[in-house]
Amino acid sequence: MRIPADKKTEVIKTYGRDKKDTGSTEVQVALLTTRIRQLTDHLKSHKKDFSARRGLLVLVGRRSRLLKYMSGSDRQAYMTLIQKLGIRS
Repeated sequence: MRIPADKKTEVIKTYGRDKKDTGSTEVQVALLTTRIRQLTDHLKSHKKDFSARRGLLVLVGRRSRLLKYMSGSDRQAYMTLIQKLGIRS
């Protein structure tokens, strides 16, 4: 499952430093969160899709590592990001 192009550009515009910023940690975490939410909704209706479940776990682990890096390097940006995304409440 991919993120639609218009949704992806919206996320990049919201969380990026400029319109072409796709590599910053904030944008990467926001895109991963979008994909995680999509897969979570998919798995609610397709409970036996184990390959999607594994993919979800991989994405959650990747996001967790990025957030751990971010909390160590820029604590204020980390706190702002998790507030905006509504994770780790």
